[in-house]
Amino acid sequence: MRLLNGTLIYSACVFVAASGVVIAEPLNFRLLDPPIGLNAQEPGLFATGDGRLLLSWTEPSIDGFAVKMATLSDAEWGSAHTVTQSDKIFVNWADFPSIAVFADGTFAVQWLQESDQRSYNYDVNIALSKDDGFTWSKPLTPHQDGTQSQHGFVSMLPIDDSTLLSVWLDGRAYGKNILDRTDESLPDAMQLRTTEIRSDGVLVKDTLLDEQTCTCCQTSATATADGTVLIAYRDKTDDDIRDIAVVRKVDGDWLPSNIVYPDGWEISGCPVNGPAIDAMEQTVVVAWFTGANDVPAVKVAFSRDNGANFDAPIRIDFGEAVGRVDVMMLTESSALVTWVEWQKDDEVIFACKLDLGAPCEDAQIVTVNSGDGSVNFPRMARTPEGIYIAWTQPATEANSDPNAESTINLAFAPL
Repeated sequence: MRLLNGTLIYSACVFVAASGVVIAEPLNFRLLDPPIGLNAQEPGLFATGDGRLLLSWTEPSIDGFAVKMATLSDAEWGSAHTVTQSDKIFVNWADFPSIAVFADGTFAVQWLQESDQRSYNYDVNIALSKDDGFTWSKPLTPHQDGTQSQHGFVSMLPIDDSTLLSVWLDGRAYGKNILDRTDESLPDAMQLRTTEIRSDGVLVKDTLLDEQTCTCCQTSATATADGTVLIAYRDKTDDDIRDIAVVRKVDGDWLPSNIVYPDGWEISGCPVNGPAIDAMEQTVVVAWFTGANDVPAVKVAFSRDNGANFDAPIRIDFGEAVGRVDVMMLTESSALVTWVEWQKDDEVIFACKLDLGAPCEDAQIVTVNSGDGSVNFPRMARTPEGIYIAWTQPATEANSDPNAESTINLAFAPL
């Protein structure tokens, strides 16, 4: 093993988990060097259809914070481009900017912008670029409620040549915003909402998908080969059961949501730990964290019919799961899952390849974090060359810059 930027990156060796399971380590992960600035954090990744990798992140600027992005193409990084910078950008370890690309090549970056001086009142902002990130449009706001409330935990999904689906958690009817409610018949709860954005900046009216969700867990979106759109999120019942649900758009219509698996996790507050979803052809995979019955666990479930039904889940953690999952399909019958777990005093990012209907047999360590802070929410993307995993890396004594508090590590493993 070797130490890079305060992070343990493993080569050919084995690791014995607390459960006594021997885990084969990855052979070919290596750290890349993206064009980030001092104290960069909270990366987002997106792989384009033409083989490029896009990285988004935030870092401090003279005006507060900047949202930036850069492109990796043919193993070469382009320069970093600033999407926006302001002292009004809402910076949060769990709710952070992301990037996506329309099929016509238009870039889209989303971030959160404070809407007034009160805490947790902010809007989703989405800017578009027609020139690979050199210039950006005036920000769009996908929600049209106009309330001073929380809007965040955004997912963006290109759905045709010139249309992108945006999904977010919406607080227009939640708690302190009771006087601002646009529909008093709705429950006092966070909502799941969506709208479509065209690459020319035209918005379609936002649509209510679920009137009562968990307040602050990430959303995730994907589509199958037949055009079925699926959104995964953490639901919430009146009895505070917070299990993972999927809502689907089939033949142009949004159907009622379904629980992926009834864990029955009753918790009075939000665990800030959302699911991840991906699809290939008609196979769908969902990964999530649960603390049901006071047992922290990471689970994965497959669907073989465009997400209409899911198989029984597979538990893949080793007993000290933190969660913060991501997942991607590798083939029509296999997926790669990442999650965070404690191993003694260290945070470990694990990865495991799962075949449909089979358990996790060869979990791998991507990195071990011994820094004074968290890796937060690692993100994955895949190009024809291989798999990329990015995370926030806390500073350690190994950092040469005494002003460094964090950086972004981006690891690559060839297929």
